[in-house]
Amino acid sequence: MHGANYRTGNGQPYTRKQYIKGKPQIKIAKFASGQRADYDYCVQLCSNEKAQIRHEAIESARLSANKAIETVAGETGYFSMLRIYPHVLLRENKMIATAGADRLQEGMRGAFGKAVSLAARVRKDQCILEVYVKKEHLEVAKKALHGASVKLPVTPTIKVIPLKTVTA
Repeated sequence: MHGANYRTGNGQPYTRKQYIKGKPQIKIAKFASGQRADYDYCVQLCSNEKAQIRHEAIESARLSANKAIETVAGETGYFSMLRIYPHVLLRENKMIATAGADRLQEGMRGAFGKAVSLAARVRKDQCILEVYVKKEHLEVAKKALHGASVKLPVTPTIKVIPLKTVTA
């Protein structure tokens, strides 16, 4: 199964998990990491386009960003939050591509497909992942989110939102 087949969400999303036996388990371990505290900046990873992101890619990006920040800021120096949830079931009607396969498969007859993965549909400018940091760890957070953006099938933007007003 190739990722390009599921990058764009065509049609209505299929989320009716109660009708499918053997549904895939979500791969995302945690949606929030770090410690909640009083931080100076919120650094957001936002999507530039409308797309579907598979749960493996979301978890990979989350791990990459958290590991990069945690090595510098420590476990208590940041707080990260995943802002999307993979609800959409992706199905695949597997076809056999070997010699003599025409006698074994039915083509498009009853081609509902088997549930193979989960995905989250994101809109343009939707926040995917956000990290709260102090001023001294701002550049580290930006670099970490840039590293996480490589793991995603969209071209994201990194936004920095100051949480406190700076008095001069």
